[in-house]
Amino acid sequence: MTYVVTENCIRCKFMDCVEVCPVDCFYVGENMLVIHPDECIDCGVCEPECPAEAILPDSDDKVADWVETNRKYALLWPNITRKGAPPDDADDWKDKPGKGEMFSPEPGKA
Repeated sequence: MTYVVTENCIRCKFMDCVEVCPVDCFYVGENMLVIHPDECIDCGVCEPECPAEAILPDSDDKVADWVETNRKYALLWPNITRKGAPPDDADDWKDKPGKGEMFSPEPGKA
């Protein structure tokens, strides 16, 4: 099992999860983060830290579409090891459903 970042992260990108990850398996895109599934040690400390509830175990049926997205973009985006500032409007986007179509494949800044 590994953990997966889902569409709830899009436009929020709070990054609280990055601070607690013991293996630095988060990668940053323009408008969300992903977890590298081969680096994640399944400790689960990131899941409760996410204010947007965007991190779920890959065994959850709701994440099937996001498992490959995390794998693909963890190979393309820069690794992030420290919490940065979330977008100014992150709280406005936190509980909005259906953000998947807003996903940006562009890398972020670590």
